Amino acid sequence: MPVYNPPLRDMQFVMHEVLNVSAEFQSMPQHAEVDAETINAVLEEAGKFASQVIFPLNISGDTEGCTLDKTTHEVKTPTGFKAAYKTYVEGGWAALSCDPAYGGQGLPLVVNQCLYEMMNSANQAWTMYPGLTHGAYAALHTYGTDAQKDTYLPKMTSGEWTGTMCLTEPHCGTDLGLMRTKAEPLADGTYKITGNKIFISAGEHDMADNIIHLVLARLPDAPPGIKGVSLFIVPKFHVKADGSLGERNGIYCGGLEHKMGIHGNATAQIVIDGAIGTMVGQPNKGMQAMFVMMNAARLGVGNQSLGLTEVAYQNALAYAKDRIQMRSLTGPKAKDKPADPIIVHPDVRRMLLTAKAYAEGGRALAIYSSVLLEKAHNHPDEKVRKDSDEMLSLLTPITKAFLTDNGYNAATMCQQVFGGHGYIKEWGMEQFVRDARINMIYEGTNTIQSLDLLGRKVLGNNGATLKKFGKLVGALVMEEGVNEKMAEFINPLAVLGEQITKFTTEIGFKGLQNADEVGAAAVDYLRVAGHLVFGYFWARMAQVALREIAAGNTDPFYVAKLQTARFYFAKLFPETATLMRTARAGSKVLMDTDAALA
Repeated sequence: MPVYNPPLRDMQFVMHEVLNVSAEFQSMPQHAEVDAETINAVLEEAGKFASQVIFPLNISGDTEGCTLDKTTHEVKTPTGFKAAYKTYVEGGWAALSCDPAYGGQGLPLVVNQCLYEMMNSANQAWTMYPGLTHGAYAALHTYGTDAQKDTYLPKMTSGEWTGTMCLTEPHCGTDLGLMRTKAEPLADGTYKITGNKIFISAGEHDMADNIIHLVLARLPDAPPGIKGVSLFIVPKFHVKADGSLGERNGIYCGGLEHKMGIHGNATAQIVIDGAIGTMVGQPNKGMQAMFVMMNAARLGVGNQSLGLTEVAYQNALAYAKDRIQMRSLTGPKAKDKPADPIIVHPDVRRMLLTAKAYAEGGRALAIYSSVLLEKAHNHPDEKVRKDSDEMLSLLTPITKAFLTDNGYNAATMCQQVFGGHGYIKEWGMEQFVRDARINMIYEGTNTIQSLDLLGRKVLGNNGATLKKFGKLVGALVMEEGVNEKMAEFINPLAVLGEQITKFTTEIGFKGLQNADEVGAAAVDYLRVAGHLVFGYFWARMAQVALREIAAGNTDPFYVAKLQTARFYFAKLFPETATLMRTARAGSKVLMDTDAALA
């Protein structure tokens, strides 16, 4: 059976020693009293919930899956899921970072980020039920009317009701401009909505009293394409004026997808048959409101893979220390045993360290992004809000795509550490691999994220935001450039910081001549940018570790952090050289291939 121990020490290191989040909160009145002790105490309890309540349901939930009653259209979640959700709600976890005006606890988003990392490690399929609600909550909190917010947000904050996002249709995936779901205005100001949606995570279940679907649809006079899409609230049960539940709405589950992974989550085919909904935001401006939810979901998906990377690493590490096989190439290490533990073998350590480096680098990026999101929403200085939002916009596709690519690769490597046992269900590793695979696909495939990063976020403003991140890198290089102990971290980071400017300009000029050049380079480009970001955070983490060691701190945590940083810069960061070369190969070798692909 797999194991999971919440990585509280590393979370505390990133929050309090590297990013000093408490100091950031001092400038935001609603969080000025939140200190490290409060955050640590909350996350310690959160870790207990993740490891003790939902982690034991991960394998059983995957085995049992969800079941649909085709007569009533009701979905039963795996045994224990509903009771665990009740515990989650009663513990106040749903309300952790929500607005106190609607019953939330108002804690910083970074606390929610760490809670969700642990829950994703423990049970990604279960975590998706409350997870999607946060995105729906954010969209309604930003664009809902006062009446809509008063009706829906208190129950979504408490966790009594959950939320979904209904975008995809059978004939279209990411290209939402092709959607056909229709919304017909009614005399009372509501809308009659008809259509079909697929791949709706947590689209139907038995864990909450009501499900609030956010549905994209077209008005009769809507312009074609993405500019003709509106957003609607379509609850599973109508809500009466007094807040109580009325009759069933015309939206139901027509089928469940049979999937590779996340079997414990109900991925629903949703039939919308004359359901009544209310509009969110302005007519034909639905994507503006939905993007709030989609961006939250993209950060959340990166967090899913971060969680899986961590739990896969923990299990592979434990197995590598226990499993004996062959002898070390440099002579026996466990002389009292017939063979050595496989952790003595260099390539086993390569796989373990890859997962560890990707988990800890990803954690730093995810926590940093949650602080940016907090500042973008709540900082009193308008310029800080704008700058934070701009930086988060740049980092969102990297968080989604880089963390999920890395997460799948890490889970596969950790499975490999187990050898044949990694292919057997009872060890849990094959489930981590299967669950991790979806994260590269949904909420915009990683290729879509790459095009968004290079086309919109970088070339779209002539690299202005990228240059702002480059200033962070430059400031660290200036600070530590003459420190010989930091050279192995700072020098490669400085070189890449200089190279990426030229690299970006080169692709931009090619793209002006032929747009396919951007498409051909985008995936490689995102990984280069991802390593620039990871390199920056790994250098900062090494900086803190070196300072602590120099000050006489004998905690082995800091030695471990330095060793992992050295591995990252020596064995993973150099991937950027190959990526820039393959990106520069251009589009001709891809597009001039009609005969090859005939």
